[in-house]
Amino acid sequence: MTYVEGFVVAVPTANKDAYQKHASDAAPIFKEFGVTRMVESWGDDVPDGKLNDFKGAVQAKEDETVVFSWFEYPDRSTRDAATQKMMSDERMAQMGADMPFDGKRMIVGGFEAIVDEGGGRGDYVDGYVLPVPEGNKERYREMAARMAPIFREHGAVRVVEGWGDDVPDGKVTDYRRAAHAKDGENVVYSFVEWPDKETRDAGWAKIMADERMQPSEADKDVFDGKRMFWGGFRPILDTEA
Repeated sequence: MTYVEGFVVAVPTANKDAYQKHASDAAPIFKEFGVTRMVESWGDDVPDGKLNDFKGAVQAKEDETVVFSWFEYPDRSTRDAATQKMMSDERMAQMGADMPFDGKRMIVGGFEAIVDEGGGRGDYVDGYVLPVPEGNKERYREMAARMAPIFREHGAVRVVEGWGDDVPDGKVTDYRRAAHAKDGENVVYSFVEWPDKETRDAGWAKIMADERMQPSEADKDVFDGKRMFWGGFRPILDTEA
């Protein structure tokens, strides 16, 4: 199943065009190394949370926008080989020196897709990060697998749930800190793709009213929803477009 390398980064809002160009210039190199799809999505509807949120995850400043992005690989071995090539490629070294954002606050991790429902691409993305107890992996997968077709029924084109597989600690921030993960918990990185924001907004109204989406007693302790954070993003680069 798909292997996802997920990124969250704070970018100065004034640097949007520069960031888009930087990503576009890098995309052919990443494809050469084995990335099958690269998506960069710009924060559009990123709410403040009571405990945590995307802005806090990357210590975003008032004049910065959160970017939610990912690479797709056929498997982890392809991703690991690609990472080795990136580390030794002079073109990547130059791009690293010219980044239009603070790379120290970027968070990155590798995730095994445990649910990948649907296909195609969307022009609007809902991104999620949440902590789940390691022992609840199968229960979470089953719950997510039940819900994914309902999202599709209400307009989503694709639902992906990624289970933390290679989620390193960072010097400044990382996924575990962002999700307030405790000992014995893993991090899930997931996204839902929609055809557009209007379909997403209408879809969410239907989802919230759908009785099948109400959590059962068995589902209530699968994870702590208070530490889940989410946001809506508009793709500014999609190599499948």
